[in-house]
Amino acid sequence: MLKSLFSAGLQTQAVRLTRTHLVPLGQLGRVGGLSVPKVTVRQSLMMSGSLTRQFHTSFARFKDEEPVAESKVLVKREKTSFWTETAVGRVLKLFVITSGVVSGSVLLLLAAFFVYDYTTYTPPEIIDNLLVPESALNPPRGGPENLPILTDHLDTFDNPAKEQLRRKPHLVVLGSGWGAVGMLGNLDKNDYDVTVISPTNYFLFTPMLPSAAVGTLELKSLMESIRHIVRRVNGHYLEASAEKVLFSEKLIKVRVKGSGQEFYVPYDKLVIAVGSTANTHGVKGLQYSNQLKIAEDAMEIRRKIVTNLETACLPTTSDEERKKLLSFVICGAGPTGVEMAAEIFDLMNEDLTRSFPKILRQEISIHIIQSRSHILNTYDKTISEFAMGRFEHDQIDLLTNSRVREILPDQVIFDQKNSDGTLETKSVPFGLCLWSTGVAQNPLAQQVVKDLSAYQKNKRAIETDAQLRVLGAPLGDVYAIGDCSTVRTELAEHCSDYVRKYIIGSQSPQFVKSRHIITDDDIKHVDLTYFELKQLCNQISQQNPLAAGPLGLVEELIPKYDAEKRGRLTFDQVKLLMKEVDSKVTSLPATAQRANQQGKYMGKKLSKLRKSSTTLSINDIVDGDIDNAIARPFKYKHLGSLAYIGNSAVFDLPGYSFVGGLIAVYLWRSIYFAQSVSFRTRVLLFMDWLNRGIFGRDILTV
Repeated sequence: MLKSLFSAGLQTQAVRLTRTHLVPLGQLGRVGGLSVPKVTVRQSLMMSGSLTRQFHTSFARFKDEEPVAESKVLVKREKTSFWTETAVGRVLKLFVITSGVVSGSVLLLLAAFFVYDYTTYTPPEIIDNLLVPESALNPPRGGPENLPILTDHLDTFDNPAKEQLRRKPHLVVLGSGWGAVGMLGNLDKNDYDVTVISPTNYFLFTPMLPSAAVGTLELKSLMESIRHIVRRVNGHYLEASAEKVLFSEKLIKVRVKGSGQEFYVPYDKLVIAVGSTANTHGVKGLQYSNQLKIAEDAMEIRRKIVTNLETACLPTTSDEERKKLLSFVICGAGPTGVEMAAEIFDLMNEDLTRSFPKILRQEISIHIIQSRSHILNTYDKTISEFAMGRFEHDQIDLLTNSRVREILPDQVIFDQKNSDGTLETKSVPFGLCLWSTGVAQNPLAQQVVKDLSAYQKNKRAIETDAQLRVLGAPLGDVYAIGDCSTVRTELAEHCSDYVRKYIIGSQSPQFVKSRHIITDDDIKHVDLTYFELKQLCNQISQQNPLAAGPLGLVEELIPKYDAEKRGRLTFDQVKLLMKEVDSKVTSLPATAQRANQQGKYMGKKLSKLRKSSTTLSINDIVDGDIDNAIARPFKYKHLGSLAYIGNSAVFDLPGYSFVGGLIAVYLWRSIYFAQSVSFRTRVLLFMDWLNRGIFGRDILTV
């Protein structure tokens, strides 16, 4: 009886196991106290008709079991998931997860923004015990014209840092451009009491002004408050114009912007970084043209473009007048002129027909008047040729070998040199004329050169030495950087000084005995061997990095002056050699890159001067020159030039030049994006480029 019950139970268990799909029997553990081997249903079904399986060697086989009909077997299948087993499901799942993460992140950022924004709203604060220097409210008078003298600022006691700096040397910076901002960014905030004087209370990113003039960018994206920049060094800002520098009294005569009021600002150290103005080249009628140097210029150009477009749509405008209104003439084919032409073309080609009649696009003309045979003549020849080919493809009229004679209210008169050398006078009508033909002296720079005329020989810029000190001013008190200045070399004129310094420091046997007492007459009788001359040139290169390139060619020039092949040169021959080297020295370019490098150099050097002034020993200072004792002379490093030429860009880099399409444009943008002076302007630039791509340029009246 027990045996039959046991057999029946085991049989029932076996039948149940045969109906389980791909499940090992062993996973069910023990059956009725018996050890069950791991057998799959598939294996059991393959048995002929009945379940004949030996569960254990100690038990007999079960035979002659009733086969289970295949149609009655219910097979349990694994469930398949749409989200995991199909490609579409996986993509949708990833999309849902990503959307959730992005949405959550956006909501979190919005919440954080609103929390931060809430903290920016502060209740009004009334300070009962506000300290203001009496001398700031009632400045004393003095100086040659008995004017008020600025001795304290209204914000001197606003914070402890400014109050402490009151006792530090007073550093005055004239200007708010690339040079001034570069210097302020590299100046230690604890070294000087800084005052910036400029008629414009903002820094302007000038390389991208053409983009702002046509609505590609907004002007605010190129501007940064000079007060925000000055705040980094706990400095002060005065919106005024410097009129004159009184070197002997260490005073600056300043005129209030928009009024005739004047006052003096004293200084311990002065940095002149006032920039430049447009070069007129003696051309009449420039009042009828536009320039592009300040923010107001870009606004005026933008306003004029929109006004001309609207006027051209009126029924009272004749076809001839319409063509004149839509004629854009650019005088000068440097980077500014070329980029302005490209931006105007892009505006008319990409955005005009969205809002204006299509006939306007057919009647627009762009003309570039260039005095040389190529545009971008300071760039590599291949770049110049590429730009010319691009403009010819865009039907921009290139009037090369042409010089403007006069600008009338509605046309430009110019002389063009033909291929046979003859001059032909031509004219071109315009609705807008841009004058972009180089730079000239700022009025303050002219005044400085005039006051120091005994030492200043260059009538177009303030001359400085390699340490950027103004020649003729008290040594180490006044510096000049940027477009308003130029570095003088004049190797031939100072040849005797260079030779004297070389003899003093030389280890050559012929100079050892007499190097301590050297008169001008002694120098005139000096003979230098080729090796000694090479050493002299290396020494001069260290003192005048600007002349390092031409001095490297001295070895090739020596045989020309050693006609007798003596293997040495007399002092007179050396002087003639240096005169030829002088002729090969090129002046520094009037670019933002140069001004910014000089500004950074000045900021670091002034901080180093302040820290080293108390630690320098007398032996470290030669001829009373502290600057040379603590800092190397300024060395300009050309990093390359860029230009936008209409959905393309060109790069003239040291040793390598290339051109390209949109990829080059993105690279051009990224370089200028990185050079922006603040996080705020970078964000605004990105938003402007995004806005242009989605909605087009903003050509509304400003």
